[in-house]
Amino acid sequence: MPTLILSPRYTPDSNALWKAALDDADWTVERLQSHRPPAYLKGKDIAIYGEALFVNIVADELGLALLEPPFDFLAHLPRIYLLRNVRFTTLDDARNLRETAFIKPAYDKSFDSRVYATGQDLPTTETLPGDLPVLVSEPVSWEIEFRSFIVERQLATLSIYLRYGQLARSEDGSWPVESAIQDEASQFIYTLLQDDSIDLPPAFVLDIGKINGRGWAVVEANPAWASGIYDCNPVDILTVLKRACIQQENLIPTDARWIFTRTV
Repeated sequence: MPTLILSPRYTPDSNALWKAALDDADWTVERLQSHRPPAYLKGKDIAIYGEALFVNIVADELGLALLEPPFDFLAHLPRIYLLRNVRFTTLDDARNLRETAFIKPAYDKSFDSRVYATGQDLPTTETLPGDLPVLVSEPVSWEIEFRSFIVERQLATLSIYLRYGQLARSEDGSWPVESAIQDEASQFIYTLLQDDSIDLPPAFVLDIGKINGRGWAVVEANPAWASGIYDCNPVDILTVLKRACIQQENLIPTDARWIFTRTV
């Protein structure tokens, strides 16, 4: 029986996964009170969900490997799936930019992800290391954005999350979206997943959206174990979380290539 490990921080997302694991999936759940897991969890069939720092510490303590997209995943996608210029570089390099660009940390939230007038507006190297990986993108306007959880190149669950940069949640807590638009989003994801020229992790989160005046494109990719769920089906997410977390002793080379070191 799998065990879902959750961080001490109670959130609507973690509560939804808790309920799905206990009521629908017949899993056990451990809500830890610190970043140090009890010894009796070692060797168990585990899935973890929470803040990135928490998940990485707990995984290390329990001898688990976490699968995720590479930090430069977006920059290596074919342009047909991006519809804009994207490159992977360092903070030092990005600070030399003289043109306006959307700049974000490649794997954390160490500085604000936004459009910068020039690279000189980025945080100073005294605050962050100059070799910090960043993604630099051509600024575009997103009409609508969707989050999807992917497992073994299959779409597990999908949810709208933004409309023109604003959270798409209604006052009643629902996430309304036109069925035709959701079908378009799903079809774009299916097309990408079926493209054998693209290397994909076994389990991850893929955000896609529609660029004003251009069409559907990939926004970014993230680890499943630290991503918000919005209106995605929490039961289906459990399958993705389980695939993204492996006992290191059971790790095979095709999975090991999706493990990356976070330095900040």
